[in-house]
Amino acid sequence: MSLDGTYDDANIFALILQGKIPSTKLYEDDTTFAFLDIMPQTKGHALVISKWSKARNLLEIEEDALAQVMATTKKVAAAIRKALNPDGIQIAQFNGAPAGQTIFHLHVHILPRWEGDPKGFAAHGAGGEADPAQLQALADEIRAQL
Repeated sequence: MSLDGTYDDANIFALILQGKIPSTKLYEDDTTFAFLDIMPQTKGHALVISKWSKARNLLEIEEDALAQVMATTKKVAAAIRKALNPDGIQIAQFNGAPAGQTIFHLHVHILPRWEGDPKGFAAHGAGGEADPAQLQALADEIRAQL
């Protein structure tokens, strides 16, 4: 998919926001939603999305929506740092299929990183789908730091 196109109201993140697909929530306010990735690259891999913007990528997002998403990204990254004590935190955002974007609703990845971790990014997670009970326990740890 190119950088240009029409927003799909049936994309997985839109369906999460509509309550049609479950997610493991970390944080929510009036404008943003943060949750754990079900196909995590690393322990604590989180995603942050706008609840109201229909932007597919960074080039389309409204300035205020971008500011809201980035403020939530910082807040959640700080909580992940406190909860998991990683050696680093990677913040990633992809625009267009050739750049690695697979879901066309603007989203920001927060990836805790530890020394010795692989540095790449796999489109479908490093180890497959995470166990929902483990995700919930991890979310409880992270939310306790918000």
